[in-house]
Parts: sequence; C-alpha cells; structure tokens
Amino acid sequence: MDGMPHGLTLQTTSRTQRTIASSIGCVGVGLHSGKKIRLNLVPLPAGNGITFRRIDLDPTLGAIDIPARHDHVVDTRLCTVIGDPVRRECRVSTVEHLLAALAGCGIDNLLIEVDGPEVPILDGSAASFVFLIDCAGIVEQDASTARIEVLRTVRVENGAAFAELRPYVDGFDMALSIDFDAAAIGKQALSIHFSPETFRTELSYCRTFTQAHEVEALRAAGLALGGSLNNAIVVDGARVLNPTGLRVSDEFVRHKLLDAVGDLALAGSPLCARFVANRTGHALNNQLLLALFADDANWRLVVDDTASNPIWQPLSAAA
Repeated sequence: MDGMPHGLTLQTTSRTQRTIASSIGCVGVGLHSGKKIRLNLVPLPAGNGITFRRIDLDPTLGAIDIPARHDHVVDTRLCTVIGDPVRRECRVSTVEHLLAALAGCGIDNLLIEVDGPEVPILDGSAASFVFLIDCAGIVEQDASTARIEVLRTVRVENGAAFAELRPYVDGFDMALSIDFDAAAIGKQALSIHFSPETFRTELSYCRTFTQAHEVEALRAAGLALGGSLNNAIVVDGARVLNPTGLRVSDEFVRHKLLDAVGDLALAGSPLCARFVANRTGHALNNQLLLALFADDANWRLVVDDTASNPIWQPLSAAA
C-alpha cells in the first residue's frame, strides 16, 4: 500500500476504473481566444488519472502535461484554468465542462490533447463531450477505483456566497442556489443526487450564460472573442437574447451545478459528500477543495479491493 495518503481507512466500493475504448477528437472554437482548437481524447491505462497535454508547445522545453487536479488550478476569474506553475504558457482554460462530462460518464483515466490554450467551448454545455465519449465507447479496466469520503463539514465563503462539503456516505448529493439582478435569471435553486443518469438528464445539456453588458466589457478587454449565441445564453434584463430561448426554465442554476461537477472533479477521484452552495463559482469551488485537503482529518480514501490489480492514486499534493 505504498503511496497511499497517511492514516486513511480502506472500505469497499463497487466500481472498477474506466477509460474510453478508442481515441476520438473534434474541432471547435475557444471561447476567449476565438481560435480554432483541436481536441483529442486518448485512452490511458488504469492508474493514470486525467491529464491535459498541450500539443502545440515545444516539447523540448518540458512541462506540456498538466494533471487535472485542484492544486494545478492557476486562474478562476472567468473559468477554471489549470497549468504548470513554472512554465506559465503551459496552461489550459475552460476545462470545467469537459471534466463534468468525464465525471458524469465515470471516466477515470484519459489523456486530453489540445493544440491551443483552451478546451473548445462547442455548444457551451457538456452534451457534446458526452456525445464524443459515447461514440468512443467506455471500457472497464482491471484496477480498483477510489472515492474520497468527506468526514466533517468543510466550508469556504465570500460575503453572501459560500460552498460546503458535508459528510454523506451514499454517493454525491448536490444543492445549489443562485441570485442574479437580471430578471431573466433571478433566484433559482436545485437539488439533485449525482449519478450518470441524473447528469445526462438534468445537467449535461445546460449552457453557460452571461449578461449583455458583460459581453461588451469582455470583448473590450480582448476576451470572449469566440462567444456567440450558439455557445452561450445571453440575457439583457428580463430578455433572453437567444432566438431559440432556454432549453429548460432553470437552465441557469443547472449550468452552475454542471460547473461545480467539473470543478470538484479536480479532487482526483469521485467525492462521497453532500455539496451545498449559494452563489458559488469557480474560485470558491477550488478553494473548497484546497480547504478539504488541507487537513487529513477532513477526508479518507475509500478503495474498492475487488479488482485483481488494485491501484491507489495520490489525490493531493500532500498525498
């Protein structure tokens, strides 16, 4: 059991690790750069986790691979950005929708290649990534999976906004509320029990959103150059500017839950916990994981020992 986090108790779960059956790719536009970006999903052997690779950078300079982990998050202002702390150009932004799709499909090991600084935005939801994974197929691997069981409540806050992880042994539960001045959004709240089925039917298709005045400010700053009504909901006061309207009346809070799924996937393994939040975003979601792993008393690893080749993965920088 070398390499396991110190002082953790082992219990049994019921799922082996998974990857995709074959490589698959697509081309899309980067939300902020506006550049065409190629994305490739490549299966990895068990025990490798999720890794991003910048294939457009000079490999002789090193550090082109970035583990999908909370301690590699380098920016959360407009999206979740992971990167190498030394080679500053080695970073990938807008990772949360793809990570949410991988979590929703139960993918544990995958290499994600991009030839630019962003994951393509596609339609602004996780549905296109789920489609790619379905087309590639999912295979079980002969290695044990691990889950992170939260042992005591961990909370982070910023004014009225907060995010918590509470003990909850029956999988992953989520409850989130939002409150926006724009009348088209307003106050919304939703609770779900996370599973592959609920992710697909309740969250995967819900798109990112913004307000019209924010779009103007972002573009003036050279950002959101790839944004359009084809990949984001845009609201102006009480109006939804997209000609096709909303996919569901509370699409806004559902997308915030989708974002949280992707951000919390950076824990490195699925969480056994109840996530409760109000007006949270990428920054608080990342701070929540940092607070969780700051103290070993907050969590323990729950390992399935039924596979013939059990593998334990480090889940944090301290592990």
